[in-house]
Amino acid sequence: MTQSPTKPETVGPVSLLECLKAINAGILTPQESIAGCLSRIEAYDAEIMAFSSLSETALHDATQASGPLSGIGMAVKDIFDTYDLPTECNSPIYHGHMSGRDAAIVAQARKAGSTLLGKSATTEFAFLQPGTTRNPHNLEYTPGGSSSGSAAAVAAGMAHLALGTQTGGSIIRPAAFCGVTGFKPSAGLLPKVGIKEFSWSLDTVGLFTATVADVAFAASVLTGRTLKIAPEAQFELPRLGIVRSHSWSEADPGYRQQFEDLIKSLKRFGVDLIDIEPSDTHIAAFHAHQIIQDYEARQALAWEYSTHPDQLSPLLKQTLDFAQTIKPSDYDEARMCAENASKEMDEHFEDVDALISLSAPGPAPKGLASTGSPIFNRIWTLFGLPAINIAGLTTQDGLPLGVQIIGPYMADQATLHIAHWLEGAIKRHQER
Repeated sequence: MTQSPTKPETVGPVSLLECLKAINAGILTPQESIAGCLSRIEAYDAEIMAFSSLSETALHDATQASGPLSGIGMAVKDIFDTYDLPTECNSPIYHGHMSGRDAAIVAQARKAGSTLLGKSATTEFAFLQPGTTRNPHNLEYTPGGSSSGSAAAVAAGMAHLALGTQTGGSIIRPAAFCGVTGFKPSAGLLPKVGIKEFSWSLDTVGLFTATVADVAFAASVLTGRTLKIAPEAQFELPRLGIVRSHSWSEADPGYRQQFEDLIKSLKRFGVDLIDIEPSDTHIAAFHAHQIIQDYEARQALAWEYSTHPDQLSPLLKQTLDFAQTIKPSDYDEARMCAENASKEMDEHFEDVDALISLSAPGPAPKGLASTGSPIFNRIWTLFGLPAINIAGLTTQDGLPLGVQIIGPYMADQATLHIAHWLEGAIKRHQER
């Protein structure tokens, strides 16, 4: 087969549950599973550039690993500390920086048997300045951000599991652009200890995998909670609230039409759907997000801003310059606005089991100058709600389009089950 100049011959996402099934059946060894990841990294990453650094001991580590994730290759966003690889945050300030420790979630994943393959590329300090990672579906398009490398590594089959973070839309959006499952849990479900913070109120640790069942299993292992999908469990069709936000007109028209066509199919499948209109309180909270984020970023990056301003990108420097003008009273008011809107959203969940919306304004934008907009994500991050990108829809050119499910706070298990059902429903919709 002739290789396209804009798309490597990737194998696509590799299901961690399928790998574990093969390992448990004796068809595959953990070492062979990790060797498969490494071979795909060697074949594809020179073009995709999902990794900022690679482990030199991954195969050896796989021979020593034991636990429920033994044989699972993991990419870790390069703002998480790892004792054996540098944590550089895509900033010259931290070039070659060795923390000498693992972030809490990395330590948990290793304890569960997962093998660290390498650090996945991020935007600068997980903000907006893009890195060099490219979209596996078309190398001329962005993979999204800020968890750029994590989404791309899973999409290309180079990792079974990847760790990322979301402050605005940094898990759901790259998952949508790269056509994989992205899970932003309820705030606090996965520990943030050992990551480079940008906004302590908003930063949320999340996961990327091939499918919803994969991410549910990984989250179950890493949290010790019952989150994995039980196929034998009785499932009632969900009541879904359709959220067409105040930014709806900014979404790609073709994407909106695909979403509306899916909604029609869900109605035919028997799903109870109601429209939820954004209130003034909701819109005010949307704008409050940036005040909270920037005010906290100016403190989280105070040392970098004061000692190395010339080594910050113009985009980040300009943001931090503006953040110096935000008054504590503005920040306090924004937090109260968010709290009031969150309570109002809780009332909606009395009528529905979950919300359904777009994952991004459209497919991945062409070029690498921007990672896309978080306008369809950041309100859910602000509220701390579980959100999941479900892959399956595509443009005529084959670029992925995501559908987002949002659940009530700490209802992660139910939200994952609804997302798993929707994943199947999208396949039925596509086959109609």
